[in-house]
Amino acid sequence: MELERMNPGPADEDQKEEKDERNCQACIKCDRIHKTISKWMLPENARATYLERANCIPPPLFIISISIAELAVFIYYAVWKPQKQWITLDEGILNSPFIYKPKKREEAWRFVSYMLVHAGVEHILGNLVLQLIFGIPLEMVHKGHRVGLVYLAGVIGGSLASSVFDPMQALVGASGGVYALMGGYFMNILVNFREMIPLFGVFRLVFIVSIVGTDVGFALYRRFIAPVNGPQVSFVAHVAGGLAGMSIGYIIFSCFDKSFIKDPRFWISIVAYLVCVVAAVLFNIFLSPAN
Repeated sequence: MELERMNPGPADEDQKEEKDERNCQACIKCDRIHKTISKWMLPENARATYLERANCIPPPLFIISISIAELAVFIYYAVWKPQKQWITLDEGILNSPFIYKPKKREEAWRFVSYMLVHAGVEHILGNLVLQLIFGIPLEMVHKGHRVGLVYLAGVIGGSLASSVFDPMQALVGASGGVYALMGGYFMNILVNFREMIPLFGVFRLVFIVSIVGTDVGFALYRRFIAPVNGPQVSFVAHVAGGLAGMSIGYIIFSCFDKSFIKDPRFWISIVAYLVCVVAAVLFNIFLSPAN
C-alpha cells in the first residue's frame, strides 16, 4: 500500500502533463505580450535585455490600484452623495475633503488627494483610459515604484503649479499624473526616434499629440467658452504634469536596465523639481491672492 502511494499512477502523470501544458501556454502568451510592449516602450538595442528578465509577476499593481481607487471615489460621490446629474458632478465633489480648493490650502493633503475626484463621467473615463493605456505597459517595463514616482511627481507638480498660476480656481482629476506618464513616454520617443521603424515612431508621436491636443483643447473650451454652472476648475495641472514627465519621467524611463539613482541627470532634475516646489510653497504662504 505504501509503495502504491509513493509511485504516481497514470492519472497523476496525466494531470501533471496537463498542468505543464497550461503553464507553457501561459508563458507563450506572456512572452507575446512582452514582445509587443517592448516594441512600444523601448528602443531596439534595449529590447533583448528586457525580454530576458521579463515576467508577468508581479502584475502592474500601482496603476491598477490607483485606477480602482479613483473609480471607487467617483462612484461614491455619484451614487451616495446628492447629485443633480452624472455628466458634471456638483455638490458632492465641491464639498469633498479630497478636492483642492484655494481657501483650504492649509489642508496639505488636498495637493495630492485631488487626483481621486473627477468633474464628471467624461473626465473620469478619459483619465482612466489614458493612464491604463500608458501606465500598464510602462509599469510592466519599469515596475511600480518608478511609475508611481513619476505619476505622483506630476500630481504634486500639477496642484502646486495651479496654486501659483491659477490661484483662485479649484482643482480635481488625475490629469497631472496622466500627463506625467505621457510626457516621459513622449520624450523617450523623441530621443530614440532614429532607432525605431520610421512609420512606427511617427504613428506614436501623432497618437500622443492628438490625444494631448484634443484634451487640452476641450479643457480650454470648457474653461473660457462653454457656459459652466458652478465653480470652474483649473487646467494648469495638465501642463505642469507634462513638464514633470518630460524631465523626471524621461530620465527614469530611459534607465530601465540600470539604477536611475546613479544617473546624475536624475539628481539634477530632482533638485530643479524641489526648487520649484519650495518656490510654490513660499508663494502660497506669503504672496497668493487667495490668502
